[in-house]
Amino acid sequence: MKAEIIGVGTELLLGQIANTNAQIISERLSELGIDVFYHIAVGDNSGRVAAVVREALSRSDLVITTGGLGPTMDDLTKETVAAVLGLEMVLNQAELTKIEERFAVRGLPMPPNNRKQAMLPAGATVIPNNNGTAPGALIEQGQSIVVVLPGPPRELLPMLEETVLPYLAAKQGGGTIIKSRVLKLCGIGESAAEEEIKDILLEQTNPTLAPLAGNEMTLRITAKAKDNAAAAAMIAEMEEKVRRRLGEYIYGVDEATLESTVGELLRRKGMTLALAESCTGGLIANRITNVPGSSEYFTAGIVSYSNAAKTDLLGVPAATIAAYGAVSRETAAGMAENIRRLCGATVALAVTGIAGPGGATATKPVGLVYIALAAPDLLVTEEHVYSVTRLMFKRRVSQQALAMLWQYLKR
Repeated sequence: MKAEIIGVGTELLLGQIANTNAQIISERLSELGIDVFYHIAVGDNSGRVAAVVREALSRSDLVITTGGLGPTMDDLTKETVAAVLGLEMVLNQAELTKIEERFAVRGLPMPPNNRKQAMLPAGATVIPNNNGTAPGALIEQGQSIVVVLPGPPRELLPMLEETVLPYLAAKQGGGTIIKSRVLKLCGIGESAAEEEIKDILLEQTNPTLAPLAGNEMTLRITAKAKDNAAAAAMIAEMEEKVRRRLGEYIYGVDEATLESTVGELLRRKGMTLALAESCTGGLIANRITNVPGSSEYFTAGIVSYSNAAKTDLLGVPAATIAAYGAVSRETAAGMAENIRRLCGATVALAVTGIAGPGGATATKPVGLVYIALAAPDLLVTEEHVYSVTRLMFKRRVSQQALAMLWQYLKR
């Protein structure tokens, strides 16, 4: 089955939002062995929407549209798709009742224009929307399948998982499926990782192995097979080869994050964490507390941005800062040791650096950072220079600090 995805919404063309729906849908379709050949974005204009739908139907078996199912005049996707397919729009009384009930539960009258959301192409199968007022539609016409979904991901994703994908899986009838597994690495760069596995990369056929560089280093293993069990076995064999070479750098797979991984290690070991952040402005604490249950192991964090805060709140001697500077090994070490003592934590991290674009000196460039880890049996500091934008600098520093913590916890 060949597929394409049409994102409807002028906001996509203006760059006001990213088309994350297309990414997610493509990933899920690939797992069913459905090839996605085109992503199209089109504005809220019925003529242009009609043109891209006609073109899509001329070359693809499956066309999925997202967006344009709201109650306002510029929400035209269903009506346009119906016109292209030569179908009338008819009122679905059951969906109208559901929309009315949603408003009634909130104690609000339903505006008249919401009625249009219950209008669907004749003969369409309803895709229930339990998180909004815009039901989707699934239309079969000849050899073509058209799926019409709303734009908000919180509505679209459950509809995709609960209705669309099971339908498509049945349609595929157990042909080829594609599955992937992503290995997450830290402490090694793309070039060094590739050097370790270059023979595997050269010899691969199925499954395939692809390095992906971004905010962190990842390796994606992708297998094509007749079913999930066969694909999983192929992926496991490839993963074992990779782990023999790079296992010491692999902290997790798929949805794992570095913060969730260190959090699980802290919880399992019965340890607690405290943070003293300067140049990251609380980003490490933010990442740690994004993980549900982090209150079990995270005690406190202090954003000691000024020299006075480093002295008054964290107890770093003014003489240390005067002698070595706020951005120094000595200051970072003092921050880490003192926040651990103040909070009674098992382990502590501290960061201090120059995020830029200003603040450099003759001996300390923009991008310089010191990261310290203090524990009962260890006090260690690292020096790094990240010549990147201010926001990317903060992200890199937070990642490296969590990587230091991971290396310590997994001993």
